[in-house]
Amino acid sequence: MSQAAAGVKAAVEAFREGSPVLVHDAADREGETDLIYPAGAVTPEDVSRMRNDAGGLICVALSDEVATAFDLPFLEETLDHPASAAHELGYDERSSFSLPVNHRDTYTGITDEDRTTTITELAAAASEVQSTSNASGETASAPTEIDFAAEFRAPGHIHLLRAAPDLLADREGHTELGIALAAAAGREPAVVVCEMLDDETGEALAPEDAKAYAERHGLAYVEGSEVVEYVE
Repeated sequence: MSQAAAGVKAAVEAFREGSPVLVHDAADREGETDLIYPAGAVTPEDVSRMRNDAGGLICVALSDEVATAFDLPFLEETLDHPASAAHELGYDERSSFSLPVNHRDTYTGITDEDRTTTITELAAAASEVQSTSNASGETASAPTEIDFAAEFRAPGHIHLLRAAPDLLADREGHTELGIALAAAAGREPAVVVCEMLDDETGEALAPEDAKAYAERHGLAYVEGSEVVEYVE
């Protein structure tokens, strides 16, 4: 087994156990390293870590199947404002953003406790959709007993991301890389992603610094290309 494959395997095992991993997408893409958690394992301490150690936007990525079951749109398709007019992204064809939500049991939605509630309830909802789909043998249109609007409200403080239908065959963003890791680890199709930023420069944390952070904290670090190769 190559060193790269061994590294991804270690990341998958860590993910299976509920630990976060660091994933750098690609130098010619966003060029960012995200701290990625299985959504069902997140605690308030983890949200604090993402705020303080990573510093980017805390988002939950959902598989296309789950997003379809909950009728979650791409945000750019729902906005009716001049600011949402067509524009080009330097790193991709489109954004993965869907609705920003809070769970209805939260208060403001922004505290570590509130965000944890929203994240873990999203994971539970995603897991239920997955279980229903597996039991019925159907795909994205599988019925679910969860009424998304009864559980979650928008706008909120957790930004949802909608993964591409064929994941890494369609797109190699952190959204798809995270969901691919979750699938390989047998986890629910819901992951938390947060960009790691450099406190001194304000830019994306350099890969070598992200690797050093991973080593200091005993976390797995992988390149997006290694994940793509591993899951194919």
